Amino acid sequence: MNCTECRELLIAYVEGLLDESQKQTVAEHLKSCPACQKEARELTGLQERLVQNGKAVAQSNLENNVMNQIVREQNVRLKAAAKATEALKIRRTIMKSPMTKIAALAAVIVIAAAILLNPFGGGVTFADVVKPILNAKTIICDLIVGGDESGPVMHETIVGSQIRRTMSNIPNMTMVIDMDSAKMLVLNSEDMTASYVDIQGKLGDMTQSYVKFLRDIITRMMNDPNIQNLGEQIIDGRKAIGFTGRGPNSEVTIWADAKTALPIRIDLRVGRMHSILKNFELDVPVDPSLLSMDVPAGYTMEKAQFDLGNATEQDFIESLRIWAKILGDGTFPDAIGSENAMKEMPTLGQKIGALNLPEDQATQMGVAFGRGMLFNQIIDAQGDDWEYVGAGVKFGDADKPVFWYQPQGSATYRV
Repeated sequence: MNCTECRELLIAYVEGLLDESQKQTVAEHLKSCPACQKEARELTGLQERLVQNGKAVAQSNLENNVMNQIVREQNVRLKAAAKATEALKIRRTIMKSPMTKIAALAAVIVIAAAILLNPFGGGVTFADVVKPILNAKTIICDLIVGGDESGPVMHETIVGSQIRRTMSNIPNMTMVIDMDSAKMLVLNSEDMTASYVDIQGKLGDMTQSYVKFLRDIITRMMNDPNIQNLGEQIIDGRKAIGFTGRGPNSEVTIWADAKTALPIRIDLRVGRMHSILKNFELDVPVDPSLLSMDVPAGYTMEKAQFDLGNATEQDFIESLRIWAKILGDGTFPDAIGSENAMKEMPTLGQKIGALNLPEDQATQMGVAFGRGMLFNQIIDAQGDDWEYVGAGVKFGDADKPVFWYQPQGSATYRV
């Protein structure tokens, strides 16, 4: 069990809702994982506080209101735990099918590889807050795609020019990225297969800028006289001080511990895409084998290799066609973008698998979908004006435009 799988089951574990085999698996993981141990302690502490608060007001006039609120909060958490457990089972089922796995992996590799674009062609000061981030040789954090923390979570381990990445919505997949060589090793723990991916063109440029992405932003913010001090707030249960900086087509808010100045949470907006970085660990030891580009013992090389290349407008058109015809059963989605696309990865794999296509066609469909979303990321990060209005539109209704954008340097729009 990896950290992503464990965290999805922690609420149910603390609440005593897991069956015996799941309980034992989580317990074994917790024995050797300090990060998950910490999260389990926090959840246990929250549960205990709820119980204590309930007892404290048991004889007061507020009993009914407070206890009802506690019950509602507990019910929300229990439903979330049940949903996470069921979703994990569904994703495992999807990834057991070679056809659905190939299609889903091909799409998610493209999207996730470039999920962050470089948007900038108390007594604690901003300089204090950014110093740990600028100086850290190792950064471990969670990146949540979406501004409300409900999106897929990417767990990142960054050492120099190398990244190890796992994803909550496809828990059996691990990506190891070497930015110097613009290569990626994709490992699937379900069937013990591995694939190498060449990251070329625009995707390679964007991926290579990932490690310095945050530091570049911070460096520019340090020289910006318009940095806004947000004062102190409680962020994730800790007293934090915040700062916001803005650049062309972007906004960054950093929250750091009010005493230690270590980062707690970073909110990013690039174009219309939001993401959150949290659960930071800086300069912790990392086993070099976790970042190795060599295929681990016991894994076999997958036949399917992914030609990612450059994303084009035609890729985007094809991705909308796939989204409407395959995912939407003939209707365009309510919204597009990386957050929505990543949430659809398991469903995409499942539906492509049901088509019983040859392996190479399934792979091409997954790559096309991912490339199309990459094209959307690129024009969004560049600040190109664009609009999606396809919600509810039926595929084939040629009288209704679903998307238009103004390419850089163009006086006209493409529809």
